[in-house]
Amino acid sequence: MATDRNRHPTTKSDLTPLKARLIELMQRINHGRIEGLHILDGEPQFDPPPRVIRQVKLDREEGPRPESGKADFALKADVVRLFAQLDAIGDGVVISIEVLHGLPFRMTFEEAYA
Repeated sequence: MATDRNRHPTTKSDLTPLKARLIELMQRINHGRIEGLHILDGEPQFDPPPRVIRQVKLDREEGPRPESGKADFALKADVVRLFAQLDAIGDGVVISIEVLHGLPFRMTFEEAYA
């Protein structure tokens, strides 16, 4: 069970290792999608590995996010909302997370209709 600190993170160091790994993956992708990400107790799982689709803009060079490579930094509101959604899902599979500029932009997931 995650601690309250992990349920309401404000910095990267507040995160569980799996959530920190998801941030690092989004930063590496920069633009694209993560598909088929399994969630267990609100935590992203990397076994089986999700499918990663990158988009590359050809009209200009784009560097990594300023936070990439830093050990700790404040989480953007988009990241906090993503992790709140993962916590709410609990157990399941995220169909896709769209990533823009290294940040989560949109998430698609399936839920049971009761």
